[in-house]
Amino acid sequence: MAARPLVEKTAERLLQFILEQGFEVGQKLPNEYDLSEVLDVGRSTVREAVRSLVARNILEVRQGSGTYISSKQGVAEDPFGFAFVKDRIKLTTDLFELRYLLEPRIAERAAQFAKEEDIERLEKLALAIEEALKADDPKHLELDVAFHSLIAEMSGNIAVKSLIPVINESIQIINEDYTNRQMKQASIEAHRNIVNAIKARHPIGAYDSMMSHILTVRQTVLDDWYDKKIELHGLPKSNE
Repeated sequence: MAARPLVEKTAERLLQFILEQGFEVGQKLPNEYDLSEVLDVGRSTVREAVRSLVARNILEVRQGSGTYISSKQGVAEDPFGFAFVKDRIKLTTDLFELRYLLEPRIAERAAQFAKEEDIERLEKLALAIEEALKADDPKHLELDVAFHSLIAEMSGNIAVKSLIPVINESIQIINEDYTNRQMKQASIEAHRNIVNAIKARHPIGAYDSMMSHILTVRQTVLDDWYDKKIELHGLPKSNE
């Protein structure tokens, strides 16, 4: 029982060390021996402390390579319990409402505060999404999440990072359940418009482009849902 507090204290000290040293996402930590020297504890305690931070999505251990700063940045896989919501249509509708409130303003701020190197990254992501969509590569889901996450980071609002999972979950649900050819083409055009507005430093254009994107996706989702409902319960089937 006495060992647990030491592990917990070591985990917090390790986290403080990470922050003080300015480690970034994807960067490798020193090895166990060096960390035990820095933290003044045994290697087994360091090992347990690392496991604790891995469980919190702060670190990730790559077998045979070492320990790295996790891209999840301490965010849980499903922080709001969306996996337990049975009514997916209701959940999707409610998430759209959040996106209305958040993303246009986030894009507007990105046009004002984004760094040039981040805009270049955003352009590359948009192109990568286009290529993946045209090739029917499922990687476009991951890239789409990265695209919206980067815009949120570019807004300069630190608190927005905590809201990214909400946006990401919305994108994942929509893409996994409803993606079709029409939505893919609309997504390509929308991403181009958003990138161009941010690159031009046009806040209103970025706001409007993001809002248009959300509205278009929402309508496509609803149309698809109504079509499926008619197919399952409508008159055409019973008259065949």
